[in-house]
Amino acid sequence: MEFEKKVREGMEETRKVFVIGLDSAPPELLFGKFYDELPNLRRLIERSIHGPMKTGIPAITIPMWMVMVTGKTPGELGLYGFRHRKGHSYTEYWIAHSKKVKEPTVWDYLGEVGKKSIIVGVPPTYPPKPINGHLVSCFITPDASVDYTYPKELKGEIERLVGEYIFDVPFRKEAKDEVKEGLWEMTEKRFEVIRYLLQEKEWDYFHFVEIGLDRVHHAFWRYFDPNHHLYPGKGNRYEDVIPDYWKLLDKEIGETLKLIDLDETAVFIVSDHGIKGMHGNFAVNQWLAEEGLLKVRNPEVLHDGKVKRFEQIKVDWKETTAWGWGGYYSRVFLNVKGRELFGKVPKSRFDEVREEVAEQIRSIRGPNGEKWNNRVFFPEDIYPVARGNKPDIMVYFDDLNWRAAGTVGHPSNYLPENDTGPDDANHSEVGVFSMYLPGFDEPKETQLTIYNVAPTLLTLFGLREKAEALRGKSIITW
Repeated sequence: MEFEKKVREGMEETRKVFVIGLDSAPPELLFGKFYDELPNLRRLIERSIHGPMKTGIPAITIPMWMVMVTGKTPGELGLYGFRHRKGHSYTEYWIAHSKKVKEPTVWDYLGEVGKKSIIVGVPPTYPPKPINGHLVSCFITPDASVDYTYPKELKGEIERLVGEYIFDVPFRKEAKDEVKEGLWEMTEKRFEVIRYLLQEKEWDYFHFVEIGLDRVHHAFWRYFDPNHHLYPGKGNRYEDVIPDYWKLLDKEIGETLKLIDLDETAVFIVSDHGIKGMHGNFAVNQWLAEEGLLKVRNPEVLHDGKVKRFEQIKVDWKETTAWGWGGYYSRVFLNVKGRELFGKVPKSRFDEVREEVAEQIRSIRGPNGEKWNNRVFFPEDIYPVARGNKPDIMVYFDDLNWRAAGTVGHPSNYLPENDTGPDDANHSEVGVFSMYLPGFDEPKETQLTIYNVAPTLLTLFGLREKAEALRGKSIITW
């Protein structure tokens, strides 16, 4: 009862909400391994309701940030990842962007009641759409030459402040010193812009996402994790890059929190997914070809040692049942009569054939014959609706321990390295959540899902009817 009283009092004192978005932050590091080395984040967490947060399927940056701020599933949003199949084309695709998001966000709801928001880097917010406040778009922004702010004039203010703004850093490259330098520069500029906006613009709700944490995990995990199969050994040149980046984040967040009145501001720390070491890549299209599900006119190219994109091979589509996409998870498509141009699978047998293919995927074992925990999902089964260009089958190889490779030409189906450039980590479904309310002076542990976040945010602003209409429930009540 005493804690519930503090929650009520904290809600009554809350005038503003500040959301710290850390892309790919896992509970194992924030609440565990690095906890004592992050004094600013620790001080917040020690006064917060906090704990691991189950995100969703797929555990990918896009769509999970939009899931978080709309309270809608990927199926309702029609977003299943960074890229999406264009219609029923075999090879064409489109990249996720803000105009594909039709569901209202937290800041849309707040704008309806006159509340002002500042949004920085929340994916996907490019191209920028009008909001009641200010917006700086996210990592999918092509470069700083385009209009990336709302209102447009804000771009000039940012450039006068930090020069050329950085949205993302190429991280799948061997030049690790360049990656590290770029990550530090991007992050320092982002927080300089955040602190400028905090001081110069009106806001009731402020939400930013730092993508750099995700990039440093993917680029440097092998140097940090002794259990990684490519770990170069203790004392390696880059073993401190990940912990040092977390310390940079903590320092920048500490400087930022000095500008916020914690007597009237609720502060959240959230992530869209977690992270873990990648064991390797599984060549899904090579496997589909070996199983007779994908027919290639020149099969000698499948294992010739010359890596090539799927679009570069000659597929006999009239004899093909299924093909796949690579990524942190795999998307598999059936070749359906009347849907695809050269469809093979009769619509009347779609469910039967899909289950057959799914069962074959479930039975895939590891490189040494070890049993894998392959998780297979059908969009219609896991979402209330599945809009847009959905895959027929979604696959987590060995529960996301292995990434999917869509390329072919590999000597083996089991690749020790990522097929599109160095990448040491894969995502996990569990991220982090922490909520400080004004007046909190002790921690309380909790477990929740990403669908609890938007209703909780709206509840803090008194928009209970809007909150109750979303997929999850608020973790606090009046």
